[in-house]
Amino acid sequence: MKKLIQFVLQNRLLVLAISVVILGAGYSSYKQLPIDAFPDVSPNLVQVFTTTEGLAPEEVEKYVTYPVEVAMNGLPNLEKIRSVSNFGLSIVNIYFEDRTDIYFARQLVNERIQEAREQIPEGFGEPEMGPISTGMGLILFYYLDDETGKYSLEELRTIQDWLVKFHLQTVPGVTEVLGIGGYEKQYQVVVNPFSLLRYDITIQDVIEKVKSNNLNVGAQFLEKNSEEFIIRSEGLASGIEDVENIILKSESGTPVFLKQVAEVKIGGAIRRGLQTRDGIGEVISGMVVKLYGTNSSTVIDQVESKMDEINSILPAGVKIVPYYEQKTLVEACVFMGSIRPSIVVAASIPFSVLFAMIGMNYFNISANLMSFGGLAIAIGMMVDGSIVIIENIDRILRDKSNNESKFTLISQAFMEVIRPVSFAIIIVIIVFLPLFTLQGVEGKTFRPLAYTIALAMFGSLLYAMIISPVLSSFLLQKPKAESTTKENWILQLLDRMYKPVITYFVHRRQVGAWLAGSLVVLGLLLFPQLGSEFTPKLNEGSIVIRVTMAPSISLNESKNTTSIIERRLMQIPEITSVVSRIGRGEVGAHADPVNNAEMYVLLKDKSEWLKGMSQGSLESRIRAELEDVPGVLINITQPIAMTIDELLEGIRAELAIKLFGDDLEILKTKADEIADVIREIQGADDVQVDQVSGTPQLLISINRQAIARYGINISDVQEVIHAAVGGETAGEIFEGNRRFDILVRFAPEYRNTAEAISNIVIQSPDGVNIPLSELVDIEELVGPRQITRENNQRFITVQCNVSGRDIGSFVKEGQEAIDNNVQLPSGYLATWGGQFRLQQEANKRLAFVTPLTLIVIFLLLFSSFNSLKNSLLILLNIPLALVGGVVGLWITGQNLSVPSSVGFIALFGIALGNGMVLLAYMNQLLEKGASIIDASITGACLRLRPVLMTAMTTALGLMPLLFATGTGSEVQRPLATVVVGGLITSTILTLLVLPALYKYFAENPAENISN
Repeated sequence: MKKLIQFVLQNRLLVLAISVVILGAGYSSYKQLPIDAFPDVSPNLVQVFTTTEGLAPEEVEKYVTYPVEVAMNGLPNLEKIRSVSNFGLSIVNIYFEDRTDIYFARQLVNERIQEAREQIPEGFGEPEMGPISTGMGLILFYYLDDETGKYSLEELRTIQDWLVKFHLQTVPGVTEVLGIGGYEKQYQVVVNPFSLLRYDITIQDVIEKVKSNNLNVGAQFLEKNSEEFIIRSEGLASGIEDVENIILKSESGTPVFLKQVAEVKIGGAIRRGLQTRDGIGEVISGMVVKLYGTNSSTVIDQVESKMDEINSILPAGVKIVPYYEQKTLVEACVFMGSIRPSIVVAASIPFSVLFAMIGMNYFNISANLMSFGGLAIAIGMMVDGSIVIIENIDRILRDKSNNESKFTLISQAFMEVIRPVSFAIIIVIIVFLPLFTLQGVEGKTFRPLAYTIALAMFGSLLYAMIISPVLSSFLLQKPKAESTTKENWILQLLDRMYKPVITYFVHRRQVGAWLAGSLVVLGLLLFPQLGSEFTPKLNEGSIVIRVTMAPSISLNESKNTTSIIERRLMQIPEITSVVSRIGRGEVGAHADPVNNAEMYVLLKDKSEWLKGMSQGSLESRIRAELEDVPGVLINITQPIAMTIDELLEGIRAELAIKLFGDDLEILKTKADEIADVIREIQGADDVQVDQVSGTPQLLISINRQAIARYGINISDVQEVIHAAVGGETAGEIFEGNRRFDILVRFAPEYRNTAEAISNIVIQSPDGVNIPLSELVDIEELVGPRQITRENNQRFITVQCNVSGRDIGSFVKEGQEAIDNNVQLPSGYLATWGGQFRLQQEANKRLAFVTPLTLIVIFLLLFSSFNSLKNSLLILLNIPLALVGGVVGLWITGQNLSVPSSVGFIALFGIALGNGMVLLAYMNQLLEKGASIIDASITGACLRLRPVLMTAMTTALGLMPLLFATGTGSEVQRPLATVVVGGLITSTILTLLVLPALYKYFAENPAENISN
């Protein structure tokens, strides 16, 4: 350190030049930082989607989902597999450990998909991987607004799919644009079965002829006059007329055209979802999905610019209207909320902040709610080291008894405090080591905060050791001999008030011990009264209402019910618009059945809300408004929270109880019992059980003996049922670069009832036409709605939200109630998930790592003071600092959570740092021959200013977080409350108790012990 301070003072211009370079590099890094709302906590996930042709959930599970799951078992770094089997759709989620590279994981999954395809029966779908994105990837939702009203839903969907989507997918960073709503354009061959009979034609003949009369071929080339002529033959149908005139057969030279047995028209494809708005009607919507690892703010800006371009080329009266953007949340979290005032404060300490920016850029940490929150927390602590050093330099320079040169005095003052200061800053960095060990969601959430604090504190250490002495040499001067040094009147008043108090405590040490003991007892009494949760609920500024309707409901009836709800919501003054997605559109993000709706509720600015209305009271108003809508269950959540909960646990609420077992009926019965118990617990909201049954089915069972009599194969029957009732794609028609399917299907009146289906004719090999009713048995029954599995085992979920109390006590009460009231059969297991599981995992990790960190800190203290007693005295700061944090949470009515745990961790470093500086100076006085009493009193008085200044700067740095009300403040407030409350008690300890107890912990000559 002596060599360092000599080098620094001898090369002041070089030090300043290096500082300027660091500032420039920090600013450049800041400009390059990606900006997000908050850290992407999505799991390392690869999704495999398989769309099937109308298979029931039990068939999807057996023939599609299970083979995919089996193929994925045993992959490297595999964590778990979860799946959902819905009508016509299989979704298999493959979760990998966090350290796995996502592209490597996708490569592994892609290789195993080939194995799965071999096990899936032909015609049952082709498994494909989902987009390369995460739960934070849905960055923008929009709908097409037709101001003229002249465009049909089919025309608007064509505009969406072939104009809007086509251009948006060219934006760098956009991996997919998914559409929903309206009708996908189709060329439909609507077959009349009686016309087929008249001309002795089967529906398979129609399909085959359409395929055979709609193709182009190439025939290489020929040479002519030394030139090559490419040979090609055009046979593709270009419109309805070409399809109508396809020849099916010829009788005595007379052709039978397709138009004689079917109507060819343009219509909408079969759909499993739609979008509505404000109770007015349907709209066509799109979802923009960003590529994994890209900068959200940059991609959103580019998408918005592209939308402006697209709007200029859309048909007159049609425009793109975004209704949900992550950009709004990003701005609220990072710029408009609690961070903005913190950045203003941070401008006073640019070196440490910009140094942290260099590290953030190097470690690829985005600017988000948590990383900037780390800077806000560190703002007060960044200046602590410099405050102590500069205050000591200023004090020694003002001492007229010192006759040495200014540089010598600066070196002397620097050497007096640099050891405890540097150790204190290092300890602050070390206390955040537990956050670096967190895994999963909690790790991804809080590691950016730990990184930025550690980087900023390391920058402050460099500043204190290198730059502060140089600036002191330029800015601080020794007073002239004839001048009179005047102390600030506030400091003089503090000194006069403090000296008699500390003298009293030093002479009556038992009072200090009593004060410390009283504070500890207070903390022990209040701590059990605190609730617990993972993190406070972050208000994103938007509300999503999940509406679950009867499992047997049709898509059209779902639309009617949703429109009723939308109109009710529009009566609430704080709501500006409601956009609802029912069922699913293009596969790739959401895969809901038609009885589920997600309603995005757009809100006015909070300044326009009714007086006294909060987010919680607004949600209560919504529940009251919708409680009497028949046949619906309501779950209120938020966009990103919903997506993350779904990816993590397969739910869309805060808490989940998963019941594992094999039999769906038993699972449903026991889940209903659990739900009834949970509803009776105070604080339970939106309690719902997964709908695993209740879907009506028309089961067609083939009579094998009957088909044997006619020599008909099962496949002959199945192909007719599939084509006549469900429809079969028989090719495409190209309109420029656009392509549209040709669907062959019976007219609705010949397939819309069980009776009509039973009258479908099957042709035997010898040409006999047989009604389907003679070959099959048709019955109506109730089947599963969906089947969920995790790690190859079926499960059902009971989910709920919690309001008005903490999650920890709710779960404890819920577990006891379920144990007492629900008897599970052998082989059935219930587990708790959601926010509770995340909280338990974080607490378990912190409980293991934090004691290890304290051991490391103790070793550092011992190496600094070379005294066991000194080290123990400083460690006494920790429990008293924690008491202030506990009292702060109790007074403000907040719960113990991971953010508050981070606050307690920060307190460790702050309390230890102040104690080290004070104790080091008292030891110096003792070594110079002062008595224990004089060392205690004089040391405390001379360190009053730096201790108060460091405590006040830290507290002031956290004030914006403590009193902020913007988006994101809910997560940071517990942290700020703990630190500010702990600063009060730790400062009391440092200034009163520590000097009073110094006698018992000092390493001093024997003759001084009696003093």
